[in-house]
Amino acid sequence: MDAFIHLLVIDNDEEIRNLIKRALEDEGFAVTVARDAREARRAWTREAFRLVVLDLTLPGESGLDLALWLREQADVPIVMLNAVGDEIDRVIGIELGADDYIAKPFNSRELIARIQAILRRKAQNRAGFSRDRILRPRRFEGWTLEPARRRLINRDGVEVPLTVSEYDLLLALLDSANCVLTRNALLELVHGRQAAAFDRAIDVAIGRLRRKLGDQRPGGQMIRTIRSGGYMLAAQVERL
Repeated sequence: MDAFIHLLVIDNDEEIRNLIKRALEDEGFAVTVARDAREARRAWTREAFRLVVLDLTLPGESGLDLALWLREQADVPIVMLNAVGDEIDRVIGIELGADDYIAKPFNSRELIARIQAILRRKAQNRAGFSRDRILRPRRFEGWTLEPARRRLINRDGVEVPLTVSEYDLLLALLDSANCVLTRNALLELVHGRQAAAFDRAIDVAIGRLRRKLGDQRPGGQMIRTIRSGGYMLAAQVERL
């Protein structure tokens, strides 16, 4: 991850602040922490942040009020945290423009996966990807994926049914063809990002995709396992 991606983490619990900071720094992010709205505002005037992790239960000024202020300053992505897990707070947070909402306690790997997904979406938007470009069919190794209809067509012109997670996973691999995608980068596409899915969900979904693609040749697979990395689609992809 780009070391110049600077994140702001706001939480009044020192242990949680430090845990999040260490986990994000291990992923290559630059991280500034604040314990309340006052510290957060001061930090905001000194640095340019690409994303904010914001606890709603802050001392003094509430996290919701701070979120409103942040929205007035810039279109910065906000991931909200809440120990209570209150449905009303979650709805209010989303209405205020939160990009994601996570109830405490949470798995740090899940938080990282969601942050990475948000940053990728923002990067795509900045790159000016149009709806037409997103929906253009992808052709690879004689196969065709049709995003407009969410269909996979095999070399004989026959549709191969895909689950929602299989489709999302294949599209991500096609759009990053010949580049390694880590498991963390793919986690949010499988089983609703549940913590229990971290161990095997990606591997199981890749296995299903390989079977449907007839991609079972040892050492010659289109979807290659990258040791200590993740997965890579080794194929030329053409947008039609």
